[in-house]
Amino acid sequence: MEYEELKTLIITSTLIFLIGPVFIFLYVSTYFKKRKKHIEEKLEMKRSFDSELLRAQMEVREQTMETIGADLHDNVGQLLSLSAVTLNAIDSDQVSIAGMEKIEAAVSLTMNAIEEMRLLGKLLQGEQLILFGLQEAIGYEMDYIRKLGIYDLVVNIDPMMRSLSDASKELILFRIMQEGLNNVIKHAQANRIELSLGSTENYLVLVIWDNGKGFLADPISERGMGLLNITKRAELIGGKAEINSAPGEGTKIELKVPYD
Repeated sequence: MEYEELKTLIITSTLIFLIGPVFIFLYVSTYFKKRKKHIEEKLEMKRSFDSELLRAQMEVREQTMETIGADLHDNVGQLLSLSAVTLNAIDSDQVSIAGMEKIEAAVSLTMNAIEEMRLLGKLLQGEQLILFGLQEAIGYEMDYIRKLGIYDLVVNIDPMMRSLSDASKELILFRIMQEGLNNVIKHAQANRIELSLGSTENYLVLVIWDNGKGFLADPISERGMGLLNITKRAELIGGKAEINSAPGEGTKIELKVPYD
């Protein structure tokens, strides 16, 4: 009897000794899996929050730009037009030749200001501009830069390219392009800008290249923050931005946005 009890005790102890580590392993494994899942959920919540925050910031900025663009067109535009009409109404018989030449110059400057204001207003009112198509919107932007007279511009837009199904994505893409060009104007010290817009089977592709001084990546600098904004905005519409640059070799920004 004592032998059987001893045998049972030995078997039970052996089983506990063998099974115990398995339970400990399963417990530790489950703990780390839950911890990993918790960390992943926190990261996903942060990404989601960052995306929603960026979207909200862009909506506020877009509404502000729309308002400014409308005010330029409706208020400042009307004042400039009235100024041009008033100048044209001056009786040339009552003004000297020199005075008339100055009036004509003032009229010309006013008309140029009206044209510039209308173009700037359209660029600010991106949501309205994008209704005519992304190609048309980019054309307006490049015309505005061309008038600066300091860049050799090369623009290649595939007339057969597919548009994105979501107009809001095209608007964000347009703003990304503006951000990229703004970085060139502010920092690159370039004299040539090349822009291409086309599509592959699965992606809409935008490329901006300049022959400026280039740079080493520095996320703290103003330029670094601008490029970071480009990357974040691209992610917001499911795209990816690749930025390649080196001192003395210019900069290339390539943006790919998937079709739905």
